Amino acid sequence: MAFKEQVLEGIPLKLPPKRPYDSSINHAPKRKAILSKEEEKLALRNALRYFDKKDHPVLIKEFKEELERYGRIYMYRFRPDYKIYARPIHEYPAQSKQAAAIMLMIQNNLDYAVAQHPHELITYGGNGGVFSNWAQYRLTMKYLAEMNDEQTLVMYSGHPMGVFPSHKEAPRVVVTNGMMIPNYSQPDDWEKFNALGVTQYGQMTAGSYMYIGPQGIVHGTTITVLNAFRKINKSPKGGLFVTSGLGGMSGAQPKAGNIAGCITVCAEVNPKITQVRLDQGWIDEKITTIPALTQRVTAAIINKETVSIAYLGNIVDVREAFDKESITIDIGSDQTSLHNPWAGGYYPVDITFEEANDMMANAPELFKGKVKETLCRHTAAINKHTEKGTYFFDYGNAFLLEASRAGADIMAENGIDFKYPSYVQDIMGPMCFDYGFGPFRWVCASGKPEDLEKTDHIACQVLEDIMKDAPQEIQQQMADNIQWIKGAQNNKLVVGSQAGILYADAEGRAKIAEAFNQAIAKGEIDTVILGRDHHDVYGTDSPYRETSNIYDGSRFTADMAIQNVIGDSFRGATWVSIHNGGGVGWGEVINGGFGMVLDGSKEASKRVKSMLFWDVNNGISRRSWARNEGAIFAIKRAMEAEPNLKVTLPNRVDDTLIDSI
Repeated sequence: MAFKEQVLEGIPLKLPPKRPYDSSINHAPKRKAILSKEEEKLALRNALRYFDKKDHPVLIKEFKEELERYGRIYMYRFRPDYKIYARPIHEYPAQSKQAAAIMLMIQNNLDYAVAQHPHELITYGGNGGVFSNWAQYRLTMKYLAEMNDEQTLVMYSGHPMGVFPSHKEAPRVVVTNGMMIPNYSQPDDWEKFNALGVTQYGQMTAGSYMYIGPQGIVHGTTITVLNAFRKINKSPKGGLFVTSGLGGMSGAQPKAGNIAGCITVCAEVNPKITQVRLDQGWIDEKITTIPALTQRVTAAIINKETVSIAYLGNIVDVREAFDKESITIDIGSDQTSLHNPWAGGYYPVDITFEEANDMMANAPELFKGKVKETLCRHTAAINKHTEKGTYFFDYGNAFLLEASRAGADIMAENGIDFKYPSYVQDIMGPMCFDYGFGPFRWVCASGKPEDLEKTDHIACQVLEDIMKDAPQEIQQQMADNIQWIKGAQNNKLVVGSQAGILYADAEGRAKIAEAFNQAIAKGEIDTVILGRDHHDVYGTDSPYRETSNIYDGSRFTADMAIQNVIGDSFRGATWVSIHNGGGVGWGEVINGGFGMVLDGSKEASKRVKSMLFWDVNNGISRRSWARNEGAIFAIKRAMEAEPNLKVTLPNRVDDTLIDSI
């Protein structure tokens, strides 16, 4: 069957042939057995309800085998024959262009070049799923193909609950992922209820259909690395950045290091993903032994090279060896998936990758103990380097949190705070988020590289015009982004869809989006899909990352993320999403996102002005109420520009008055 026919078919009436397990693909690790016998029966009942009763005798055996072998029911038999990638929007069978755009983004998230575990429908982070099984994928694509602009598809944690009547200005899709009752939001709850097939971990942009490959955070990582070197008053040239993780978003680190101009060493234990990043050009070299690594890095420092090196092995070995050999690490971090420490997000030292995967599934408590031991040893190595002057920061992957839970020497003297800051606390929060600057992204739905080149040029022109009259407080942010977008094509960032990204505030986003829409109206470019990372000014409440520089006690609340999605939904978003869990873990964060289709219409221009203004200023308002200086400046400026905006501002309290109590 042709692609369009398979999409419209949905779940086949006749069972397709059983698909062989493809060992050449990077697969998710086996999940631990967590269901009781009765719960296993419930998981099978839940899986079989997608299919006609006549097929149950065949499928029940197959699904039982998958549950036993992989810890999940993925329904591999129903994986489509066609190649999954972001096709040009006009190639999708759809009655609604907005729905076709969402199909495009779903397929981009599952593209083999983009997804971490494509056959398990996992985009990144080890467990960030677009769907839980292939029946959900097929049914969702069918609904999107058949729906019109007066309907809304409702998604419950990967399951398409159905298409409901709505209206043209309503979102075409509303997505929730992992929205658990709070008392059922521990890591083992995810394991259990995901195995039952009733919820999923959507990560941030995986289950919200807005992931654009590692390039999605290359820009933010570049800015982080540049500003980390600025904090230590050192040029990146010849400087050494040591970190770990190459799967999913963490794969952006070596590319960002190259753009910043430093030496990057990134450790990764998974040989398949390391090779993928080498083949994609996201790393320059791969080294497999510690002696060869220390020799190569020493030469790179002497020669002040700009080079990215992947070490195929454990980061603990790297840090300990560099300490022993007196190799100076200038800046250090970690971006393993420590939000998922017991199921493949972080690997113990001194055992092989294969041994670890076996232990993870068959001896989970032993594996957990090994991970905790490694976190303690990892922290000890970091402490030795920071004593020598290394600037270490948590990259929002829950490293500090999980190290503290493992009993590592990671707490500050007061016993409350961590020894090291989150990068949001030190860099992104005060320098970018408080001023409204965050990751604004777009996808050229035509799939044409020339459209991306044109949009880059348009965005650059808009930013240059804004910068002429921008206040001094945001000149550095503007300059960094103009420099970034001018070099975007040279950095070969595209993996999957023809997508672009830069950091912009509310004014920049709205003006860039309007310029895109005008270019579409004139026929200069085709349809554009707007979005952003949830890791932004306003969409995510995460006390150890996005809102870690909120000091009024509200960083553990989630009002901002919920309000963000509610507000986006009636101000013109094409789709909205709200998730439990993200880069720092299940139960640790609530995050919201959106997508918006620009088609050159007046209605699209109206939606841009209304939604993007709210999307940013909701977050700035919250940050200003927390008494963040940059946010107070930014929201006052926003109120001057928009008479209909009136925000409650904080009154300052004399510290001496408080101290006297």
